[in-house]
Amino acid sequence: MSHFSTPRGMNRRHFLNHLAGASTLALPAFTLTQALTTQAATLKHNHKSCILLWMGGGPPSIDIWDMKPGAPTGGTYKPISTTGEGQITELLPKVAQQMHRLSIVRSMSTREADHERGRYYMHTGFVPNPNVQHPSYGSVVAHELANELRELEIPPYVSIGGASEGPGFLGMAYAPFQVDSNGRVRNVKANVEEARMMDRMKLLGLLERRFVRENRGPSPTEHAKVLENTLSLLTSSQMQAFQVESETQKIRDTYGNTNFGRGCLMARRLVETGVPFVEVNLGGWDLHQNCFAGLQQKLPEVDQAMSALIEDLASRGILENTVVMWMGEFGRTPRINGNAGRDHWARSWSVVAGGGGLAAGKVIGATNEDGTQVTTDPHSSEDLMATICQAMGISLDKKFTATNGRPMKIAGGGKVIDGLLE
Repeated sequence: MSHFSTPRGMNRRHFLNHLAGASTLALPAFTLTQALTTQAATLKHNHKSCILLWMGGGPPSIDIWDMKPGAPTGGTYKPISTTGEGQITELLPKVAQQMHRLSIVRSMSTREADHERGRYYMHTGFVPNPNVQHPSYGSVVAHELANELRELEIPPYVSIGGASEGPGFLGMAYAPFQVDSNGRVRNVKANVEEARMMDRMKLLGLLERRFVRENRGPSPTEHAKVLENTLSLLTSSQMQAFQVESETQKIRDTYGNTNFGRGCLMARRLVETGVPFVEVNLGGWDLHQNCFAGLQQKLPEVDQAMSALIEDLASRGILENTVVMWMGEFGRTPRINGNAGRDHWARSWSVVAGGGGLAAGKVIGATNEDGTQVTTDPHSSEDLMATICQAMGISLDKKFTATNGRPMKIAGGGKVIDGLLE
């Protein structure tokens, strides 16, 4: 892992091992089996949320959202019309029918074409810096909406199907809670009785409070927050939100019997419960070779799950309060290499966003005839993050204090993308 990388969230070492202390404690069956199947009324969704569909590896937006038919840089597939402005790939026919609810930003022009650096930059709005760890989208949203989350007992930032960027200087209380598409925490055992587990939790709580009183730095306080959140989580009926199997077969079929499809369905359930930020991961976009065969395999999965998510959110009246983003760390070259693939390209590419107060059905920005450069005002990660935060009611004037004592604005001081907000 690069030395620029942030902690990737509240994984089992930070969520389970701190719960366990030095003992062999593991979550008992009732916490991740019976609690998941507990029937409970869904909380009314009355605040802003965000779902990030993260396409790890750098998808070729020139073959998806900003096609160049007839150009030497164009790909194999044809563009089709949508219910919004512009055309998209023929491999997304169902998404094309939802584009009146989404907008395409075709004028992304960024500076990080390395996977780790690009991932960090697109998640935080900052370029990697060895002297400071910046908070990601989810951590900022969870932190800023904390006062609205009094009834929320499950983590406010959930990453499904893969790791996400961490909370940086905001602390582990705002780290992503990682689950797979079936709602399982990795490597969790179920071999401790409830009463014994609760006794151990009480003992661990006493130890944590002693460490806090001894002023040993911020870590004990952060660990105590994790423990407090864990106790709430273990007994919460809201854990039902992770159980996609409780949905009807018709709904599950609509999203698709894939990890990404189940992840998108879980995301809808989580924001309906009140979780303010959910990331759903779909990797495998590093298409240096056989790009077009890869798209034929991957895009139908995206088409089914993404279109179902947008339609489902809209039909439930949730889309108006939920921002949905589709993006990766960069685009791919407007040139097809000798292996029928495309390489890394950050100079001119596209992202998609909609819902939650964002403009719908629009195409914002443009590239030239072969896709090699942006011909309108270019937009950065900072600009995109600033726009999303503004849509969610988070003030761009807010400043954080990093661990090095320096004040830092949300999204690196980016500017709202003209035309993307309603």
